Amino acid sequence: MEPHNPQSSDFSSLSLRAELLESLNLLGYKKMTAVQAESLPITLAGKDILAQAETGSGKTAAFGLRMLNTLDSKKYSTQSLVICPTRELADQVSIEIRQLAKFMPNIKVLTLCGGKPLGAQLNSLKRHPHIIVGTPGRILQHLKKGSLNLKDTSTLVLDEADRMLSMGFIDDIEFIIQECPEERQTLLFSATYPEEILKISSSYQQQPTTLTIQSSAKTANIKQKFYHASRDDRLEKLNAILKEFRPESTLIFCNQKAQAQQLQADLIKIGHHALSLHGDLEQFDRDQTLIRFANRSTSILVATDVAARGIDVEKIELVVNYELPAEAETYIHRMGRTGRAGHEGLTASLVLPSEEYRFKRIMKLLKVDIHIDSMPVQLRESVFKLYPPNTTLFINSGRKHKISAGDIVGALTATKEISGDSLGKINILENISYIAMENTSSKAALKILSEIRIKGRKIRVKKLN
Repeated sequence: MEPHNPQSSDFSSLSLRAELLESLNLLGYKKMTAVQAESLPITLAGKDILAQAETGSGKTAAFGLRMLNTLDSKKYSTQSLVICPTRELADQVSIEIRQLAKFMPNIKVLTLCGGKPLGAQLNSLKRHPHIIVGTPGRILQHLKKGSLNLKDTSTLVLDEADRMLSMGFIDDIEFIIQECPEERQTLLFSATYPEEILKISSSYQQQPTTLTIQSSAKTANIKQKFYHASRDDRLEKLNAILKEFRPESTLIFCNQKAQAQQLQADLIKIGHHALSLHGDLEQFDRDQTLIRFANRSTSILVATDVAARGIDVEKIELVVNYELPAEAETYIHRMGRTGRAGHEGLTASLVLPSEEYRFKRIMKLLKVDIHIDSMPVQLRESVFKLYPPNTTLFINSGRKHKISAGDIVGALTATKEISGDSLGKINILENISYIAMENTSSKAALKILSEIRIKGRKIRVKKLN
C-alpha cells in the first residue's frame, strides 16, 4: 500500500528493451510521469497493481511498455488484452501502443470496438494479433462467437475501470476475465475507487500493490471556481465566464442530452462557435465532432458525461459545469479534462440553489474549502464571440486509398500558395480524411484540393462549418 519511490525518473533507469527506449526518445518522452514512475518498476517485475490514475496521466505508456517489454513477436497468439470503456479511448490506446512498438518488427495490435464491421475484425483475428484493445461489448461478442481466444493472455489491463462499471459493463467484464488464464498479470486503472472496483480487485487480482497517483483534480495547476446561478440567468453567467477568461478551447458539461443540444443552440445564437456531443449522434458525426474539437476548429464543445467518455484532447483551457453532476466522482472526471501534461487548467461551475448539496459533496471528496462566488452579470458585447483559429476540410479518401499525411501536405504546399505552418492536424481514417487549416488559408486549400489528383485519384473536398 505504500507508494513506490523510484531512484530516477528517467526511462533508461528501467529494464526496458532497447527498441522501446528508441521509441520513447523519438516520441520525446524524456521523464516518466508520476503513474509511470510508480507503476513500471512494479509491473515490470510481474506484479499486479490497483492504480488510481486518470486519462492524461501517462498510464497508457505505463501499461503499454509493460506489455511490449516481454512480448514474443514469434508467438502467434493474443498475449495482452486491454479493456476500455469507449471506442474513442480504445482507438487512442491502440495508437499509442503502436507508436511505442515502432521499432519492434511484426507486432500486431488489433482494436475491437462496436461501430466497425464485424467481418474485417474476424479476418484480423485469424492473423493472431499479439495485443488486443477493445470495448467490453465487442470483445464479449467475439468470445461468444469463438473468434477470439484468450488462453495465452498473460497481461490483462482494465483501463478506466470505474467508468466501465458505471456504464453497466460489470457482467461483461467478469465474463471476459474468466476467459483469461488464472496465471496472469492484472493491471487495474481507475480514477476513483468505488466499492465495485475494490470487489473486482479482490476477486481477480493477486496481492496487488495499491498506488494512489495524485489526481490532476487536486493539483495546483487546475484552478477551481464556483458561481451562484439560477435557471433564469445561467446562460448569462456562462457567457460572462467565457468573456472573462476568453479560452481558445472550452468543454462544457450538461447532465442531459436535451440540455446539451439546447445550450449549443443558445451559444451559437449569442455568436460563439459551438458543437455538441451527446447520445443521439451517429458514430460518424460523433467522430467528426471530436476531431474538430481536437484540431481547434470549434471553440466550444457541449457534452454529456456518457458522450464525453474517451475524449483525450490536449490543452483544454476551460472546463465548465453548466450543471453540477449528481455524483461527486463525476466532477473529478470532468475536471481532469483540463490541466494535463503540466499545463495550467481552469474549471468553472455554476451552482443552482437546488444543487448546493452536490457542491458540498464535491468539497468533501476533494477535501478542500472553496467558496461559491457571486458573479455580477456583465453587459453583453456585440463584438464578443469565441471563434476557432482553424477550419476543418473533409476529403473522401483515406488509408484504403493509400493516402498519407505527407501526400496531403505535399499537394497543398506544392504551389507555394500555402505554407506548411498554416497546416494543423491531419487525421487519416479508413475511407476519409480531415485536415485542419488556419482560417486564412482554408479557401486556397479548398481550391487546390478540388483541382488536383492525389495518388492518381480525383478527390472530393468540402469545408466543415
